[in-house]
Amino acid sequence: MLRRLMTRLFLIAAVAATVSPARAETERAKSVRPNIVFILIDDLRFDTFGYMGHPFVETPHIDRLAREGVQFRRAFVTTSLCSPARASFLTGQYMHNHRVVDNADLMPEGTVTFPQLLQKSGYETAFVGKWHMGGSSDAPRPGFDHWVSFRGQGTYAPEGHSLNINGEQVPRTKYMTDELTDYSVDWLKERNGDEPFLLYLSHKGVHGLYDPAPRHRDRYRNEPFPAPGTMDETLQPPPAGDAGKPMWVHDQRNSWHGIEFPYHGRAKQSIAEMYRHYCEMILSIDDSVGHVLEALEKRGLEDNTLVLFTSDGGHLWGEHGLIDKRCAYEESIRIPLLAWGPSTVAAGKTCDAVVANIDVAPTLLELADLDVPSQIDGRSFASLLQNPETAADRDSLLYEYYWEPAFPQTPTTFALRGPRYKLIQYHGVWDTDELYDLQDDPHETTNLIGRPEHQQRVNQMRRQLHDRLKETGGLAIPLGVKRNHGATLRRADGTKRAEFPERLEQQP
Repeated sequence: MLRRLMTRLFLIAAVAATVSPARAETERAKSVRPNIVFILIDDLRFDTFGYMGHPFVETPHIDRLAREGVQFRRAFVTTSLCSPARASFLTGQYMHNHRVVDNADLMPEGTVTFPQLLQKSGYETAFVGKWHMGGSSDAPRPGFDHWVSFRGQGTYAPEGHSLNINGEQVPRTKYMTDELTDYSVDWLKERNGDEPFLLYLSHKGVHGLYDPAPRHRDRYRNEPFPAPGTMDETLQPPPAGDAGKPMWVHDQRNSWHGIEFPYHGRAKQSIAEMYRHYCEMILSIDDSVGHVLEALEKRGLEDNTLVLFTSDGGHLWGEHGLIDKRCAYEESIRIPLLAWGPSTVAAGKTCDAVVANIDVAPTLLELADLDVPSQIDGRSFASLLQNPETAADRDSLLYEYYWEPAFPQTPTTFALRGPRYKLIQYHGVWDTDELYDLQDDPHETTNLIGRPEHQQRVNQMRRQLHDRLKETGGLAIPLGVKRNHGATLRRADGTKRAEFPERLEQQP
C-alpha cells in the first residue's frame, strides 16, 4: 500500500514537472478569470436612483450594487445615441472608428468585439435583449453561444410579437423587461461552473415611448415633476456680454425633441406624465437586477462574478427646454456605472475618475487576462475596481454626434470634456459654440465662449479637440460609410481638412 502511494506521488510530480511555467501561468489565470454579467439599460440617467438621492424612485437592488461595490460618479458615453453607444461598448472604439453612426447602421462585417475575444478564449457567452445595430435583423451575431433578441426597438407588450432564440422565432409571453430577465436567469441556472461565462443583458427599458409594467403603472402618479431650473432659460435673453445658448437649442423647444411638442404628439402625454412613467419603468429594471443577483447567489457564483450596471446614454427631461439625448449637455452624456463583485470589486467605494463606455471592452479583456487589441480607443479601468481612489484621471474626453436626416433638430456635435471645462463645437451650421465651467456652473447655464478672459482656453481646447480627432482617425471618416439616406460621410467637421486648423484660430 505504501509503495503504491509513493508511486502515485512520484508520477504526479513527474507530470507536473513537464508543464512549462508559461502554460502553468495560463492555466492559473484561466482558473481565476471572473464571470461577467454586463447589464446595459437604455436611456437611463445617472441620477434616477435612491442612492443618488432621487426624491421618490425606489431602487433597492441597484442601490445594493452601489452600496456594496464601486460607484463611478463621472462616467460618460462618447456618443449619446442607442446604436453608436452600444457599438462603442462592444468594440471599445469611438463612433468614427466602429462606423455605426446612427440607429440604422449594421455593425460592419469583421468588426471585433470583446464578447468574440472572450468566447475565443474559453468563455461561454450569452446575449439577451436589444441589439439594435441594423434594426431590420434579429439574427444571432458573432461572439455569442446563446442568443435572445428582437428587431429594432421592440415593444414592451408581448402580444403579436416574438423573440429570436438561437435563430428560431418564439412567441413572447411577458412584459419585455421581465421576459428578458427570465431568459437571463434561466441561462444562469444552467451554468455548471467549469468555464467562465459572460452574460450580456441588454434591456429595452427605459426607452420611450413610456410604458411601465402593469404592476408599476401609476405608482408615482401623485409625485411632483422635478422641473429643472434651466427648463425656460432659452425663453429669456442672456445677460449682457454672454453668448447664450445656440439658436438650434432655441428652435428645438418646438420640435420632436423639445418640451413644447415632444415626439410630435405621439406620446399624448405631458412632460410630467412621461417622466413619471419613465421613473415607474425603472422599477422593473430594479426588479431585474434583484433577480439576477439572486440567481448568482443561489448557484454560489457571486464570489467570482463581476457585475457591471450601466446605460447607453442619459436623457434630458426639460433641461434647456429639451428632451431626449444626442446633444453634449451633461444630462445627455452622463451615465450610471456601478461595479459589484465580492472578490473582484472594492466594497462601498466611489470613484471620481472620468471613465467612458469605450473603456468597458479593454477593462473586461484585461480582467480575463487577454491582450487588448491596438484598434481599441478606450483604456482599462480594471485597477480602479480594487483601488478606486488612487488612479490618475484622464485629461479630457472626446464626444461626437453626427447629424441625422431623420432627426434634423440636432446638428453635428463635437465636444471636449475636461475635468473642469467643456467645449462644445458645432459643424454644418452657423451657430454659437459653447464653453462651460462645470465646477462653478454644473448645470451649464452660462456660455463663456465669447468672454475675452477665456479666449486662450477656447483656442487651446479647440486644438486639443482637433488633436484628439486626428490621433484617433476622426478627421476623415473612410469613404463608403453609408448613412441610411444613402449619403456618404467624408469628414467629421464638414470642411476640407486644411480648413480645420484655420477654424481653431478663429474667435467665436
